[in-house]
Amino acid sequence: MIYLIAVLLVLCLAIVSFINFHPVFGGSVKKEQKENYSSLNNYKNGRFVNLVPTNENMGVADMFSMLKDSFRNRGERKPNQNLPILKIDWDKVNSEKDSLTWFGHSAFLLSIDGKKMLVDPMLGFVASPVSFVGSKRYSQDTLILIDRLPRIDAVLLTHDHYDHLDYPSIRKLKNKVEHFFVPLGVSPHLLRWGIAKEKITELNWWEEREFHGLTVALTPSKHFSGRGVFNRNTTLWGGWVVLGQKTRFYTSGDGGYDEHFKEIGKKYGPFDMTLMEGGQYDRRWSDIHMKPEESVQANIDVGGKRMMLIHWGAFTLAFHPWTEPVERALMEAQKADVNMVVPKIGETVELTGEISHSSSVWWRM
Repeated sequence: MIYLIAVLLVLCLAIVSFINFHPVFGGSVKKEQKENYSSLNNYKNGRFVNLVPTNENMGVADMFSMLKDSFRNRGERKPNQNLPILKIDWDKVNSEKDSLTWFGHSAFLLSIDGKKMLVDPMLGFVASPVSFVGSKRYSQDTLILIDRLPRIDAVLLTHDHYDHLDYPSIRKLKNKVEHFFVPLGVSPHLLRWGIAKEKITELNWWEEREFHGLTVALTPSKHFSGRGVFNRNTTLWGGWVVLGQKTRFYTSGDGGYDEHFKEIGKKYGPFDMTLMEGGQYDRRWSDIHMKPEESVQANIDVGGKRMMLIHWGAFTLAFHPWTEPVERALMEAQKADVNMVVPKIGETVELTGEISHSSSVWWRM
């Protein structure tokens, strides 16, 4: 028994040491930062909170049901073969035209007024702090694409979860990016990874900055944050608005459906294009992720002229079939007369002019 206890203690110590010292887990919010946050309406008892009460936790019954579901329909939860990436049209990527290029999940390159902005550049192979645990990317490792990307004016991060803030991607990008815009509390991660303090701007919900003629604003979402065992909700989460001369753009970030979308629409809408989170949903965490039908409604609420579904097409983080989000969203968009586009991974879509409803069903492999 003493031997067993000693082994368990050593194992626990090893895990705690790994979490504390390995850079993949990022940095910790400093005392002075916490003091600055303490007067904010969305910060209570050392943690950020949503605008409305939100259920972020699961009970024992939920855990058991998840274990049961993990053995069901495994073959439908990811593609049966490597998901191809469209041959990227680098002329379009480097063009001065307003456009976006999707890299799967929530990662994309946005071009507005000639400025190149990467949003949630998770281009690594696994959505996890370690390679042997976690969901593997459906396609080839997209980290190699960073070498071909143009100079990036800004990176926008929605929150610090592993499927959005990727250590290998940031390390590879750091000398290629002029500036980073992040929610409150996220800067310690970047600082630990070698990003200079003067290259980082932290924002709270509804705060704006002018950047090379663009207006960049962080907007509320109903979600949570954290990269380690003990730092849940010590950093903020949100969506992003980018306003240019011709294009008004919005991406939701992760989060459940609620009234904040109407508020965003009133303040910043209408939008020429919205990117709405609509994958990785489940009845057990319905407060913090949208179902596809809710994604379509959220687009209507913010005044989106066209929408695209994100948070799917790269990783399996829930129990539904991997193609179900886009199929359900397209059906709902047709009912609601919403113009929804579904580009292939690696495809560049121009944001000016008319974009017709997507007719391609490339995901039906």
